[in-house]
Amino acid sequence: MKKRKYSLLFVSALLSASLLSACGDGGKQEGQKTSNSDGLEAKIVTIATGGSSGPYNIIGTTLANEYSNEFGVNSKPQSTGASVENLNLIKEGKVEMAFVMSDVLTEAVEGTGNFPEKVEQVQQIAALYPNYVQIVTTANSGIKSIEDLKGKRVAVGDQNSGVEVNARNLLAGFGITYDDLKVDYLGYAEAADGLKSGSIDAAFLTSGLPNSSVMELAASIDLTLVAVDSAKVEEISKDQPYFVAMDIPADTYGNAEAVPTAAIMNALVVSSEMSEDDVYKLTKKFFDSLETLGNSHQAANDISLENAQQGMVAPVHPGAKKYYDEQK
Repeated sequence: MKKRKYSLLFVSALLSASLLSACGDGGKQEGQKTSNSDGLEAKIVTIATGGSSGPYNIIGTTLANEYSNEFGVNSKPQSTGASVENLNLIKEGKVEMAFVMSDVLTEAVEGTGNFPEKVEQVQQIAALYPNYVQIVTTANSGIKSIEDLKGKRVAVGDQNSGVEVNARNLLAGFGITYDDLKVDYLGYAEAADGLKSGSIDAAFLTSGLPNSSVMELAASIDLTLVAVDSAKVEEISKDQPYFVAMDIPADTYGNAEAVPTAAIMNALVVSSEMSEDDVYKLTKKFFDSLETLGNSHQAANDISLENAQQGMVAPVHPGAKKYYDEQK
């Protein structure tokens, strides 16, 4: 009887070990990612975006889902005040990736403007799509040009956001300072509400096209897009090369004709402390997911592998460089 008892115990131990190997630390159930060569060294990939209704957040949410599904990591978007805040979050090690505007990124790598010191912890993955400066007002405001903003109450974006930085820089190119305006620091949704209520006269809503807040405005008020003279933008770009002259296409918001304005390229950046292997995999998945990102927001349709290295303003991360080198 003792021998039989010991045999049963031995078989039970074998079964327990087998179950632990199948379901415990030794493996994952089918469909789950493991921390092997197919996964990431990082356990968390937080993507700093922007306002909840803006393209950054919409595209960033989709990208985070792609990363979570592919690598089994905790990847999520973080809604923020956008570019300046995002770069400070990268600097402080609080996020792994971020969407930013190239003008603010230029300030960060050079240690100018909003950044008293160079941000050494940021490297670039790709140049993305253009952000169009969309100066929005109502048809009865009397505002026809950027010079007409003088003396008006104008929303310029969240304080120190990318919207606010390029609004300030573009206005300066026209010889206009905040002293010439009644400035409100409002994000997309708040600016849209201000135009509806009449508490502001105009707003800068710089983003990819289309901007959902501007679309909602076009459906509820008699909307006017303020033209920005192309020749003047080209002149300003001599000192501020991240500005380019572009048109908001006709019928983007029911506008009968294309509206000239300034644009700034967006950038996808990453912490320089992330490993080369992780960033290689994140970069590859990003480009593999372009169709999905484009389905989430139209602006992402302007992202391409062919143009991703054009207009980079920060050092490229070695992991992204490895990916690009493989595409040659």
